[in-house]
Amino acid sequence: MSLLAVTGIRKSFGPVDVLHGVDFKVDAGEVVGLVGDNGAGKSTLMKIVTGMYSADAGDVALEGESILGKTPGERRALGVEMIYQDLALARQQDVAANIFLGREPVRTLMGMKFVDRLTMKRQAQAMIDRLGAKLPAINRPVGSFSGGQQQSVAIARALTFNPKIVIMDEPTAALAVREVQGVLDLIRQLREEGIGVILISHRLNDVLSATDRIVVLHHGRAAANLTTAETNMAEVVSAIVGGSDMVEAAAHEARA
Repeated sequence: MSLLAVTGIRKSFGPVDVLHGVDFKVDAGEVVGLVGDNGAGKSTLMKIVTGMYSADAGDVALEGESILGKTPGERRALGVEMIYQDLALARQQDVAANIFLGREPVRTLMGMKFVDRLTMKRQAQAMIDRLGAKLPAINRPVGSFSGGQQQSVAIARALTFNPKIVIMDEPTAALAVREVQGVLDLIRQLREEGIGVILISHRLNDVLSATDRIVVLHHGRAAANLTTAETNMAEVVSAIVGGSDMVEAAAHEARA
């Protein structure tokens, strides 16, 4: 049984058909790349998984149980977490404040409740240590951090929800080359902890480096489901550009 199983998902916006019966799955401790041209349907598919959009047809199941009809908050509570490209960080706040934003631990003193900053700081540091992330200091505003360091904070925040699956939208898109490897290492760390990861990215070198499988969407259809260790850049690009027919042609050429 897959951790996440998407079957036969269809979605239209008015007269525009965006997804045409997409099947997609992720196992626990597996990193799956989701790639395709702009407009292929990647974001729409993931928004259906997280509950932001409803599907016209098909099913989304987590550990064998359908989660259709559940709100985004309910799906998060069940273990579905998404880190968006803009990270949604409060950049004027420090690391602990961002990790616990809206869920701050409190303590009671003389009948009054106060935010427990010491607990926040201690637990935030523990989460950063768990990831092995390298931050200059957790009491600094995250807006002063580099892009890769901010990505680390966003991942640490996601982990506080005890996710079973983490969807990452273009996590390396705005990073300097020297920072990309650090984020890919964090993705591998999630895999080592048994967390499923969906990596949405246009940076195919990163996808080939960090994933176990690659699913290519082409015009709203799953055009290819490739084992990363058995594929290459040319085959992935062929699927992105031409869909399943191009994949078959590339495979035939490789065998010839």
